[in-house]
Amino acid sequence: MSASPETTLLSRYQRLSDQPDEMFAANGQVRTTWQYLADALDALGVDNLRQRHTQARRLLRERGVTYNVYGDPQGQERSWDLDPIPVLIGSDEWAQVEGALQRRAELFNLILKDIYGPQELLQRGLLPAEVIYGHGGFLRPCHPYDPDLAHPLTIYAADLARTDNGRLHVVGDRTQSPSGAGYALENRVVMSRAMPSLYRESHVHRLALFFQNLRASLAALAPNRGQDEPSVVVLTPGPLNETYFEHSFLASYLGYTLVEGGDLTVRDGRVWLRSMGRLEPVDVILRRLDDDYCDALELRGDSLLGVPGLTEAARRGNVALANPLGAGVLENPALHAFLPGVAQHFLGRELDLPTLPTWWCGDPDSLDHVLAHLDELVVKPIGPGSGPATLFGSAMDASARDALAQRIRRAPHRFAAQQQARFSSVPTLGEQGLEPRAATLRTFLVGRPDGYAVMPGGLTRIAPAPGELNASNQAGGVSKDTWVVASEPVREVSLMSTEGGMDTPMDRSAALPPAATENLFWMARYAERAEHGLRLLRVIQRLQRTAQDYRDPLDQQCLQTLLMALSRVTDTRPGFLAGDPALLADPMPELRSVLRDPGRVGTVAFNLQAMLAASHAVRDRLSQDTWRVIGNIRTRLADGGDGDPGPELDDAITLLAALRGLQDDTMVHSQAWSFLELGRCIERGLLTSSLLRATMSTALDPRLESRVLEAVLSHLESVNAYRRQHHQVAQARPVLDLVLLHERNPRSVGYQLARLKAALQALNSGAHDSGLSTEERLVLEAHTALQLSDADRLTRADAASGHRPALDQLLARNGRLLDRTARRLAESYFSDPRGPRQLTAANTDLQETS
Repeated sequence: MSASPETTLLSRYQRLSDQPDEMFAANGQVRTTWQYLADALDALGVDNLRQRHTQARRLLRERGVTYNVYGDPQGQERSWDLDPIPVLIGSDEWAQVEGALQRRAELFNLILKDIYGPQELLQRGLLPAEVIYGHGGFLRPCHPYDPDLAHPLTIYAADLARTDNGRLHVVGDRTQSPSGAGYALENRVVMSRAMPSLYRESHVHRLALFFQNLRASLAALAPNRGQDEPSVVVLTPGPLNETYFEHSFLASYLGYTLVEGGDLTVRDGRVWLRSMGRLEPVDVILRRLDDDYCDALELRGDSLLGVPGLTEAARRGNVALANPLGAGVLENPALHAFLPGVAQHFLGRELDLPTLPTWWCGDPDSLDHVLAHLDELVVKPIGPGSGPATLFGSAMDASARDALAQRIRRAPHRFAAQQQARFSSVPTLGEQGLEPRAATLRTFLVGRPDGYAVMPGGLTRIAPAPGELNASNQAGGVSKDTWVVASEPVREVSLMSTEGGMDTPMDRSAALPPAATENLFWMARYAERAEHGLRLLRVIQRLQRTAQDYRDPLDQQCLQTLLMALSRVTDTRPGFLAGDPALLADPMPELRSVLRDPGRVGTVAFNLQAMLAASHAVRDRLSQDTWRVIGNIRTRLADGGDGDPGPELDDAITLLAALRGLQDDTMVHSQAWSFLELGRCIERGLLTSSLLRATMSTALDPRLESRVLEAVLSHLESVNAYRRQHHQVAQARPVLDLVLLHERNPRSVGYQLARLKAALQALNSGAHDSGLSTEERLVLEAHTALQLSDADRLTRADAASGHRPALDQLLARNGRLLDRTARRLAESYFSDPRGPRQLTAANTDLQETS
């Protein structure tokens, strides 16, 4: 049953009178393209729409879609927000937009080739020299480009908005390393799942073909054109970058290796990927790093993010970059003032998609116009580092405009101004129902041998509140999915198994950068630390209840022993080791701190945060199911309460167990997985040895020791195994057999050492040296010592002190050897042991002259 007109969503939608609306025509009627969606929204109603919005947010959170707003008090990873109402564009209108975008991309490609080539535009006066040479994006070391490249501007993006005259205008061009394509794809995946029937019946054009074209174009850039499978990497600034999620998502979706600058090196004029102690050649770099940060040698000396020597390697033609270094010069807003003349010169026609009227302040007449109309203009510095990127004159008072005018007069050639326009609004789900929000659409194109291919639709961003104009994500803007709709079903196209990408990342074991190996290794180690802390806290909580219920002094002594062990195993010293009677009498404040204090090293919260940070850096290697569990762990950590530990212990332990199981079940057991296994076994061996040393190195009263050993077995999930083998109370010798020596108990030290031996053998199986590696020798020494141990001798105690010297020495030695193994792995795989190397081949023909 349809809702009455009085209760429909659309009947309460208050359009803005001073700007056009995408859903409604000027006469108040719903546009034909939007009619099906409008009927569907009315049928849904606001409550159902909010439920779909909640579902979309849950899907985004589970998929780990984030965006980093710099300086955001909410923290590094803000969840990506998606409005549940898509933006619709008809196929007929899109066909016209698509052709206009292709011509604009071709024009910018020609401008780029000219600026880093013959520079006819400068010689003919079609572009002022100050606009190019005065812009920080023009990189002199990159001149000239290879003239044989048909499309050096491989990826191009344009920001579009409809103004009050009803026409689409270009409000910005992105040519350096355009972001947003991955977010557009994630929006599509989530919308297709949150509103499956609406998506299916709207006949929406698919996005996967664009990514097929992107992958083909990147392969075609490889210097060795005859190579079947060129090596392509995605260069990211790292996990702190605002769009790092997109970098890792695209790397996984396209099947490329995600690298940071430190993972690459230049040798003899070529770029190489450091992978598992060897160097592998790199042919193409899809960079998500700003131009000048890419090379500390020639471009920006203080950059720690790029690859020293990259400019020289690109200059020699030994590596291709998308986009090439120096492409950022095209993002100069002053170029818009000269595009009409440039378009006539190169294309012999005007651009179909006009740019908003623009004035470059370096021209005296334009300067006079800008200064006289500051309250009507948007002022933009032509290059980065000149202040805020966008200044709205209408939002300033008289004194602020005067100050801006003075800044412009001091260096007029550094500023451009654009006519401020009211952008069209789109219906958005707000607190009271549907609200109009100003919107911009970022479209994406990729260069092919026959021209530019356009993504159907793109990434729509809307202002955070009605009446606001700035729709950027850094300003709090929200995203929307953009549907180009056809009148009939469209053909299914997919790059992988689904349009949303792979549920399991591709195995890129042949290319495993040091940053990835280190983060996988530490992700596993921090997960083990958190789980051991949680399990020990759970055992202590149960002992507390028993001690309170039965008032048995032995229970209290057992509890104190476990509290001391907690401080030792988690290394949250001094903790209970201080021997404070008040703390032992009321341990809850310290237990809450060990569980929930993220700022204290060794606590569960600290270890979980560190694990999440490491997983964030290798998210391209984790499956969607794995990332869903990680998202739940992040939510649990954020929702930690102030009360006594309770069911959250069980829930957190279950989530960590699920994480470990999914890693084993969804990752190819290649070298990448091996570093998870190595980290897990080393840390579990260290922690279990520490626990046994804290609880068993000194013999206790038999009755007390039995209870302590029961707690140890419970902590190590070995109670049932012990009871099946030994129909007696817990005793030291059989307990050691099970949790120290037994190599088939997944919780024992012996099991960890056996697994470590196997993992290291597999890791080093391809090495040319047939001998054992240093880390293999260390683990073999620890494993042999354990195998040669005699359980009776280990449990033998000094009659006077009760100390078990053989057990204590063995456990201490195992700890030292495991720690040395971890350090050796770091030296071998997490850093370049050869240190700095010469960037180019030395000239041996030089002779000394006097």
